[in-house]
Amino acid sequence: MNQSATGEQQALIRLLDDTDPAIFQLIREKIISIGSPIIPLLEEEWTQTFNPLVQHRIERIVHIIQFNSVKELFINWRDSLMHDLLDGLILAARINYPDLDQNWVKDQMAEIYEAARIETSPARTPHEKILALNRAIFERNGFRGNTANFHSPQNSFINTVLETRKGNPLLLGSIYSLAAQHCDIPVFGVNLPEHFILAYQEHNPVQLYGYAYPDADILFYINPFSQGAVFGKEAVDDFLAKLKIQPQASYFIPCSNFDILIRCLRNISLSFQKSGDYEKQNEVNQLIQIMNSSSTAAD
Repeated sequence: MNQSATGEQQALIRLLDDTDPAIFQLIREKIISIGSPIIPLLEEEWTQTFNPLVQHRIERIVHIIQFNSVKELFINWRDSLMHDLLDGLILAARINYPDLDQNWVKDQMAEIYEAARIETSPARTPHEKILALNRAIFERNGFRGNTANFHSPQNSFINTVLETRKGNPLLLGSIYSLAAQHCDIPVFGVNLPEHFILAYQEHNPVQLYGYAYPDADILFYINPFSQGAVFGKEAVDDFLAKLKIQPQASYFIPCSNFDILIRCLRNISLSFQKSGDYEKQNEVNQLIQIMNSSSTAAD
């Protein structure tokens, strides 16, 4: 940013104390149109002013700019050819943590991948591989389900799950499947109603756009919320029967990374609703609409 542009932006920011609503609205929209580059100047002004009205206005403007940036990132992820799951989960975390350091998240995941690789290297059978993954994820790294505060939004943000080692079924399952796939173990997410589980495919399926095609048989299922417990199709049938839900093929086969991110957003929306944060819930619902506006969502 050149010095002239900086000076113009600083002058614009100094007008945020204008008491005329119409003038303030014009100033606000002009600042928002500049986007992320103006945030450091806004934050500097916030620290220097003693005017609570200006501070409040700056906070709202910064939030709007950051959320607009998040929306653009979601559009880019939605329209990309490869829906990378970890990148998608990092985007979801930016809803609450716009300044999240994605390199920190990826470094943390790299350590989990290495632990999984060490544990699974001598494993032979599918069950032995899962036992090894369970040691890496739940024993060595200490991950567990957050049963005490199941509906907290923090359970859906990859950074807080990595920090606390507690999460919901979808985040734990995502971390588990990412570690498994990093070790060439065919474990993929399954969009079971009311509970996210994992499937082990007997043959390593070809993946396209983050989707594991269900041509190969499912050998067994894994519950990431119960320390990697293994179970068969009959248990899924029983679960659906208890919920009085008619079985569908999609409840038994791997889903796409696109579907996983949509479900993650819905979980976050529900969490904000339960906590009474309706503004945040509305923003997440906007992101869900953005995702659903893609032709990919109908595939």
